[in-house]
Amino acid sequence: MKKRRTFTPEAKAEMVLRILREEEPLSQIASEYGVHPSQLSKWKVQFLQNAPVVFQNEQKPINQIKTKHEKELNNLYAEIGKLTSQLSWLKKNVVENLSRAERLDLLDLNREEFSISTQASLLGLNRSGIYYKAVPPSPEEIATKHRIDEIYTI
Repeated sequence: MKKRRTFTPEAKAEMVLRILREEEPLSQIASEYGVHPSQLSKWKVQFLQNAPVVFQNEQKPINQIKTKHEKELNNLYAEIGKLTSQLSWLKKNVVENLSRAERLDLLDLNREEFSISTQASLLGLNRSGIYYKAVPPSPEEIATKHRIDEIYTI
């Protein structure tokens, strides 16, 4: 079974323009492209019927899209400015009003949206200090220190 052929709009337009130039007969153009002459005639009629559309003002929808895009862009820039000022205010107040221990409690080490370094920066903490966990001295160490104190303070 023969597969049906399809032509791009550009190819159809090229064929119709060759017909309109009237430099060669319709049957010759049809045989070159392997298209039936009646099909070419239908495309010619369709082309001529839709020709006025080419000269319509199509800038109007483009201008509407452009103004809508600019308005949306301005809204986004305004939102960015608002969020930036809120962030700086928050950073300042968190650092001033919370102790280091409270700010460490605010850290979420398992959060994927914000890296640990970003969270530390927002909370005004050094990243290296986040990982340090103080280890209490062992009983041996305490006993040794007390013994040293006894020897040298008598």
